[in-house]
Amino acid sequence: MAFLPAAPGQPHPVKITLADLPQVEPNVFLSETPSFVTPRIQVPPRPSPADMRAKRAQERFEAGQRLLTAGENDGARREFDAALDILLTAPEDMPDRIKVEKKLEQLVAAIHRHDVNGLGAGDDQPGWDKAPLEDILELTFPVDPGLKVKVKEQAIATVSQLPLEVNDAVLSYINYFSSEKGRRTLLAGLKRAGRYRPLIMRILAAEGIPQELIYLAQAESGFLPRAVSHKAATGMWQFVKWRGNEYGLMQTAHADDRLDPEKATRSAARHLRDLYEQFGDWYLAIAGYNCGPGCVERAVERTGYADFWELRARGVLPRETANYVPIILAMTIMAKNARAYGIEDIEIDAPLQYETLVVSAPTHLALVADLAEHSLSDLRELNPALLRNIAPAGYELRVPDGTRTTVISDLEAIPESRRASWRVHRVAEGETLASIAKRYRTSASSILAANGRQPAETGDKLIIPAPPQPVKAIKSSKHGSTKKATAARNTRSSRASTRPVRKGGVGAAALR
Repeated sequence: MAFLPAAPGQPHPVKITLADLPQVEPNVFLSETPSFVTPRIQVPPRPSPADMRAKRAQERFEAGQRLLTAGENDGARREFDAALDILLTAPEDMPDRIKVEKKLEQLVAAIHRHDVNGLGAGDDQPGWDKAPLEDILELTFPVDPGLKVKVKEQAIATVSQLPLEVNDAVLSYINYFSSEKGRRTLLAGLKRAGRYRPLIMRILAAEGIPQELIYLAQAESGFLPRAVSHKAATGMWQFVKWRGNEYGLMQTAHADDRLDPEKATRSAARHLRDLYEQFGDWYLAIAGYNCGPGCVERAVERTGYADFWELRARGVLPRETANYVPIILAMTIMAKNARAYGIEDIEIDAPLQYETLVVSAPTHLALVADLAEHSLSDLRELNPALLRNIAPAGYELRVPDGTRTTVISDLEAIPESRRASWRVHRVAEGETLASIAKRYRTSASSILAANGRQPAETGDKLIIPAPPQPVKAIKSSKHGSTKKATAARNTRSSRASTRPVRKGGVGAAALR
C-alpha cells in the first residue's frame, strides 16, 4: 500500500490485510547445508601396509587356485609360495602386524587343505607336527610382581581335583602365556582342544584321573595327534615307542597306535594312575610322566625328599621336568579363570563326530572321502594313526558321522583290487570327460569303460580308474605342499623356534 497520502480527487488507497496474502509453504531445503560446503564423495582411508600386504597375498593365492582348477599344479605351487612369501617377509615392527599373522594362518590352512585333498591317489605319508611347547621347557621367564596376589586368590577360589600351588615358577609361566607370543600358543591349544575334550574328559573320569590333567596333553602336544618331539616321543600324549608298547600302543607298517587320540588317551590315563599309586603325589606323578619314574625315584633317594618343589629347588630334576609341572599349573589356573585373562570368548573347535567301519581290502582315504563327500583332510583328521593314506584290509576306519551306510554301499561298486587307487567324482556344471580325465591323470575312454559308457550329466557320480601313484614318503619339508607352507605351519605351531620338523614335512603331496 502507498506510504504517501492520496492526491486531491484521487481515490483513497485500498488497504490490504494480512488475511489477503497468499499462503506459502515453507521451503524445507533452506535448512540443509549447501552441497558446496559438504563434499559428496567420502574419501576412503588409505590402507595400511599390513592391509596392502594381505591384499597382495590374497591375489597371488587366488591366482594359484585358478591354476589348480586348470590342472596347472606346478604353477599353483609357485603362486601359493609367492603368497606366503609376501606375508613371511613382513617386518617384525610393522604396524598392525597382527593382520599379517592372521592372514598367514588363513592362507596356510587353505593351502594345506588344497594339498591334502590331493588330485591323485598316491599313498604318501601324512605330515608330522612339532610339539608347540617343546622349546620353552628349558627356558625361564620373568615374574610380574603384580600377579602374585591376584593369582593366589584365584587358586584358592578355584575348584580343582589337582592341587593348585602358586609360586614364582608358576607365576613366570602365567606371565609368559599372558604375553603376545605365549598367548598365541595357549589359545591355539585351547581352540584345538575342543575337538578332543569330550573324549579326554570321559576317559580321565573313567580312569579316576583329575580332569585338569587334560592340560598335560596341551603341554605335551598342543592337542596335535601327530606331534613328534626331538626325543622321538610321538602323538598327543607323547609316548616313546617302548613306553607305548608297555601300555598297549603298538606299531605296524600301516599304523601307530600312539597317534590314535582315543587309544593314546586311555594309555596315558592308566600310566598316570600307575605313577600316582607309585608316588602318592600328583606333582611327582606328572614329573615322572615327563622324565620317567626312575628319574624321580633317584632324585627322591638322593635327597630324601618326596616333594616336587623341594626336588626342583635342589636341582636334582632335569630342567625340562622342573618347568613341566609349573607349565601345567599355569595353564590350568588360566583356563579355569578365563575371564580374568581375557580368554573366555575364544571359539573352540567342534568335537569330532565319527562312525567306524572295517575295510575288507586296502582302501585309499581319498576314495572314502569321495564316497562320504568330505575332504581328504577330514578323513586324515579322523584317522591320524594311519602312517599312509591307505587303510589296510581289516582296519577299523573312522568316517564322518552319518556317512557309514553310504560309504559301505558305494564301496561295493569298486573292485577290491582297485580300492587303493581308484576314485569317485561327482560331475560339476561345465565339466567334461576330458577335463575330469586330465584332473585325475587318466583317459576319457577309461572313465567311460569303468562306467558302462554312459554319458555323464551334472550331479552324476563317476568311477574314476585313476592309475596307481608311486610311493613317495615325505622325508623333509621340501616334499610337502610348498616349502613356504611348511615353514609357515611350523612357525604357527611354535613361534619360539623355526627349527624344521625332525620327522618329516607337514602336508601331503597333492600339488605334484
